[in-house]
Amino acid sequence: MHTEFLMGNEAIALGALAAGVQVVAGYPGTPSTEVLEGVAKHRADAPGRVYVEWSVNEKAAMEVAAGAAYAGARTLVTCKQVGLNVASDPLMSLEYIGVKGGMVILVADDPGPISSQTEQDTRTFAGFSKVPVLDPSTPNEAYAMIQDAFEISEQYGTPVILRPTTRVDHGYESMEVLDPEEWRVHAADGFVKDPLRWVIFPRLSVAAHACIEERNAGLADELSDSPYNFVATETGECATAKRRVGIATQGISYTYVRDCLDAENRPRLLRVGTPYPFPERQAVEFLRGLDEVLCVEELDPVIEHALIEVCGKHSLDVRIRGKLTGDIAPSGENTPDTVADAISRFLQAHGPAASAEQSDPKGTIPEEASPQLPVRPPVLCAGCPHRASFYAVKRAMRGRKTIFCGDIGCYTLGNAAPLDMVDTCLCMGAGIGIAQGVFHVEPDTTCFAFVGDSTFFASGITGVINAYYNQANLTLVVLDNSTTAMTGHQPHPGTGRTMMGEMVQAVSIEGVLRGIGLTTVETVNPLEHELAVQTVRRVASEPGVKAIIFKSPCVVLARPHARSAVDHTTCVGCLRCVRELGCPALVPADGKVRIDPSLCTGCTLCEQVCPTGAISGGERL
Repeated sequence: MHTEFLMGNEAIALGALAAGVQVVAGYPGTPSTEVLEGVAKHRADAPGRVYVEWSVNEKAAMEVAAGAAYAGARTLVTCKQVGLNVASDPLMSLEYIGVKGGMVILVADDPGPISSQTEQDTRTFAGFSKVPVLDPSTPNEAYAMIQDAFEISEQYGTPVILRPTTRVDHGYESMEVLDPEEWRVHAADGFVKDPLRWVIFPRLSVAAHACIEERNAGLADELSDSPYNFVATETGECATAKRRVGIATQGISYTYVRDCLDAENRPRLLRVGTPYPFPERQAVEFLRGLDEVLCVEELDPVIEHALIEVCGKHSLDVRIRGKLTGDIAPSGENTPDTVADAISRFLQAHGPAASAEQSDPKGTIPEEASPQLPVRPPVLCAGCPHRASFYAVKRAMRGRKTIFCGDIGCYTLGNAAPLDMVDTCLCMGAGIGIAQGVFHVEPDTTCFAFVGDSTFFASGITGVINAYYNQANLTLVVLDNSTTAMTGHQPHPGTGRTMMGEMVQAVSIEGVLRGIGLTTVETVNPLEHELAVQTVRRVASEPGVKAIIFKSPCVVLARPHARSAVDHTTCVGCLRCVRELGCPALVPADGKVRIDPSLCTGCTLCEQVCPTGAISGGERL
């Protein structure tokens, strides 16, 4: 055993390896991405073979991991909260079928949300799917929890969800971890044919449902003794007050609660680390003798609902407060300050003058001394080929009634001024379906659907097949930058490289589209601006479903060879380059334009747009 200073996601990865994980499948999505990458980074140290893959989407990952678990392997699925939506179909049935090898589903929730469409709470999803869920408060705890999750999974024959949130995933902590030679070696005993177990039919489902309910009741009782669920008794004035109060909390919010309370004068605390099945016996112990409880959690009032139910079931006269009573914000991420404020109000109004250190929480900087950081709106990178793609479509379609349906990825930023080229964005792959819906209602609208190369494989193909089969009229624009850029440049089927580092035959997007039946599929470099504009005009005028593949590598992957430069003697200060492109490397200065050399990649788009030719190739790198 040795000490390391680890990010939460890498700690989870090392915990999975220490538990003997053999198959890991996932789809990249912040804040979960580094877990699978951490396994890939350290898998060579494992005493046994560890297979790792970026699957085409979360549903595929869930099914790959399930098959391996059927064969007795320990498996891990990684995704974020919205990715679980994609994987929900196999998961719901998998809970009825069960698994043989331990199977853990890492679902990283994103309160805020910081980088997601929603701030859904996987604890609620766990209750809906009847899958046990563990909820870590710190990176160190996440390291231990994932190892216990594999044990619970194998003991009860069920997948288990591990639900860290962004602050746990991306937080750092010094911790003791096992040396590779101490990692468990798990032997998979292979798949054993048994249709009565592995083939789901209604009769099997009815019996399985009854077993799940019975199992979860027993598991809830067992988890009441888990070290992840505990009651810290009240101290000081709180222990002798006439009106006794408590605080129930979970996850990263527990660390905020703990840090803002005075250890010498603290109300009773309940920390819930296994929110489903809920540790009822532990909760009853916590509630007895209390008058009021404040629930501090994110995002849904899961603990709050559970404690209300426990009070009713056991006839406990305790008032439960939290999100449902307005004491805690119903949405958004908890912070040390918001938690300290809520606890201070609760204790002052409903308990003794115990102290949440509201005015100066431990470790915080007084507000007047806090530096004011500049606002940095998200924009496409300087030299991003997506900017050129959007601008080419925008120029080609000026004056026509159009809709531009976007998708999830870097290119969602095409919605920002001055491009204004993303009219809709729902979820991965949905832009293609939305464009179809608009066409069927307004056939005189020229419909475009933008999708990235990774998203095309993840969930876009289905929409294209639907559009072709149902005779829609739309132009599919595949923004192919040869990577999964938004989440950190992971490979996908079109890159010709796997997460194991193997070089394989790349899947051709053009080949897939022609295989579906599209006859018009053109590939063009968006940085060849006039050619790109002409291609858009020509392809968009054709009937049916047609496609343009704008192919140019992500600027982070393609090392620039030169920078552009402005000749101020010929620049007329029209600012067309700034107004139409919005590239962060173009900076208005003294009525003209200058190019920030630290940002410019020499993509030449501004050179092609400049009406006077004042911008040209400058310094070579």
